[in-house]
Amino acid sequence: MKDDVSVESAESKATAVCDTCFYRCSIADGRTGKCRARMNRGGKIVPLNYGRLTALALDPIEKKPLYRFFPGSVILSAGSWGCNMRCPFCQNAEISQSGGGIETVYVSPEALAEKALSLIPCGNIGVAYTYNEPLVSWEYVRDASRCVHSLGMKNVVVTNGCVSADVIEEVLPYVDAMNIDLKGFTREWYRALGGDFDAVKDTIVRSAKRTHVELTTLIVPGKNDGEEEIRSLAQWVSKIDKAMPLHITRFFPHWRMKNADATPVDTVYRSVSIAREYLEYVYPGNC
Repeated sequence: MKDDVSVESAESKATAVCDTCFYRCSIADGRTGKCRARMNRGGKIVPLNYGRLTALALDPIEKKPLYRFFPGSVILSAGSWGCNMRCPFCQNAEISQSGGGIETVYVSPEALAEKALSLIPCGNIGVAYTYNEPLVSWEYVRDASRCVHSLGMKNVVVTNGCVSADVIEEVLPYVDAMNIDLKGFTREWYRALGGDFDAVKDTIVRSAKRTHVELTTLIVPGKNDGEEEIRSLAQWVSKIDKAMPLHITRFFPHWRMKNADATPVDTVYRSVSIAREYLEYVYPGNC
């Protein structure tokens, strides 16, 4: 019996469950989960990419895209590496799909906030956490956002939304705006992308109650461009808030879909027209 107990104890110490997202990865000591950014270190899940930035740039707020949140301003955009989805058309695959084997610079939460403050004369309004999936290192987003708020500036999160409710509740008190990818409106498409349809819908509902939210849907030919799917998506969003902005954007071949065709411009505008039957603010993108 004692031997059985010791074996069970050793196994429990060897693995730990990460509850950051729907995957709930059971991770062996010294290994990472599906996002490649969270590791089991001695029985504790830690973000390997905490403060490890791969990109830092001053962007127009419209690039996030956010069209109805301080339009005409700029925002300091910070990105790291890692993502819990596997979209084959990812525009930032070199960092989002990295396991950390790329050049980074450590920037503490305090240093990021001070950098943002120094750019106020350039029109900067705060910090956007973007480029990769920022919430695989939600602890950094939370900590940096606190610092940014303490200096009187704004925080923006650009996310796929496929994280746990607990993570969203941790960061929402410090977030002023979000752009959330709603990549389509079927479970099949979300499964193909390595995401979770229910998780992103829950994130949108929770976030819309607490902060400014805009949505982005990339239209991929033959995948999520059906008229009924767009109609169902827009109807669902309208039940949350008819004034929630929706960005319907054009797909261009990239990463593992380099041989695919770009979305016809007419398809984007047709989708925009359908969505406008239900929503007040629908914008075409990449056209």
